[in-house]
Amino acid sequence: MPKYSYVVRDAYGKKTKGQAAAVDEIELSEQLFKDGMYMLSCKELTKEVKRKALKPKELSEFCRQMGTLVASGVTLVRALGIMQEEEGIKPYQKHIYKELNRRIRQGTPMSDAMQELDGVFPALLIHMMHTAEVAGNLDKTCLRMAEQYEKEYKLASKVNSAMTYPKILIILIILVVAVIMTFVMPQFTELFAQMEEVPAPTRFLMDVSGFVRQNWLVCIVAAFMIVLVYKLVMRIPVICIKKDELVVHMPVFGKLQKAIYTARFARTLCSLYGSGLPIISALAIARHTTGNVYIDMQFDEIIAFVRAGGTLSEGLEQIDGFTKKLVASIKIGEETGHLESMLESTADNLDYEAEMAINKMMTMIEPMMLIVMAVVVGFVMVSVMMPIYNSYGSISDSSSY
Repeated sequence: MPKYSYVVRDAYGKKTKGQAAAVDEIELSEQLFKDGMYMLSCKELTKEVKRKALKPKELSEFCRQMGTLVASGVTLVRALGIMQEEEGIKPYQKHIYKELNRRIRQGTPMSDAMQELDGVFPALLIHMMHTAEVAGNLDKTCLRMAEQYEKEYKLASKVNSAMTYPKILIILIILVVAVIMTFVMPQFTELFAQMEEVPAPTRFLMDVSGFVRQNWLVCIVAAFMIVLVYKLVMRIPVICIKKDELVVHMPVFGKLQKAIYTARFARTLCSLYGSGLPIISALAIARHTTGNVYIDMQFDEIIAFVRAGGTLSEGLEQIDGFTKKLVASIKIGEETGHLESMLESTADNLDYEAEMAINKMMTMIEPMMLIVMAVVVGFVMVSVMMPIYNSYGSISDSSSY
């Protein structure tokens, strides 16, 4: 429970200072009022915890707990109080729940309170909460969003897991090359220097090894600078858009990435449209969930097209980066008048395809990285063995005479 320092005025008009623990400022004011004092000001003494955006897994937990408690008849204030006192909760989550609780106790609607915590909750969840407040189905909306964020978390986890093995192989390749250049090659340098003729690959390795040994600090600094420059360059809008466009049009991986982008968009659009949000507003929010800037920027024209009276399927057909299955499914939903149910089934189907796409990426990346590692190590071994083999050949030729 946080601790506050306060300034109060008693019944005789005398100001006094003090400290006390309370759930929030309102409870502190009520406690002091019962003691015959009127609180003029207060300040929390507890160390302030920096707010940060909640991750998909944390959003899923928040929505599921909120939906379950509200469905059981618990008020928002009490539900947030229960959630912030739960065991194992992280300090910044507790701080967020406490801030939400304080604002709601002051009469702020849930969606507005979430909006005021700038950057903590995604725009999708805030809009869904606002729609739920109007429709009066907060519990159902929370549980629905819990399911969506759970799926987002699982999809992101699969992507991270798929990239773990290639990252380990890349690190191993770098370490192997570093060990060979700094420890192995110097052992042969003196031997190779005595030879009349050294093969080109061996000479190349000797030069690189010598440079790395003499300028190892420069190499480390250069590596950090390259990574830093890359991150800065990727923040430039034009370059970022071009990079995401190339990802979509890659020969093999582009098709797999399209499945992942389409699944994210379809799931979000399904949730927004199913909650009663107009299709234009749903598109304006769902466009930011793909994770691809190139696809995102195309929605300006699509939203204008749909607003002018065009159908959703015709608009999305113009998007370069989505699978054709999404457009075909939406078109059927528009023709039959069951767009919501069609979006839901399409989202489920695309989620499955996205998982399959990630599995395919893993099966393709792993052997490719092993081949790269084998080529690097093989090149080094051949470069070391070639001069030794040539020297043995020269000795056998001279002995034959």
